[in-house]
Amino acid sequence: MKNQTYRMTMLYDFYGELLTARQREFFDYYYNNDLSLSEIAENAGISRQGVRDVIVRAEGVMQEIEDKTGLIRRFEQLRAQVDGLCAAAAEIKALNRRYEDPRLGELANTVAVAANALRE
Repeated sequence: MKNQTYRMTMLYDFYGELLTARQREFFDYYYNNDLSLSEIAENAGISRQGVRDVIVRAEGVMQEIEDKTGLIRRFEQLRAQVDGLCAAAAEIKALNRRYEDPRLGELANTVAVAANALRE
């Protein structure tokens, strides 16, 4: 994956609901709200190390689940394939301008609509 923050936010998007409320709260503050460990510790009334331990534990739990399920890996693969379908449909439409085959245009539109639905 791209970088640590992107990887962690993807893990959180997929598996965040499996964390404890405290883990979700601290993780959200750290990664999504860009608060420092010290700021989170001050707000929570615990040590900086305590905050770090909660976040590291949450990262570990989510990474372990991803290692077992592979959902994010499969999602990334699917997204690349959907992008390929969209590009192919666009190319078919462009080539069809030369031939003006209405059925080919309909099929290209069907593929494009289905691929865009998968994106969402």
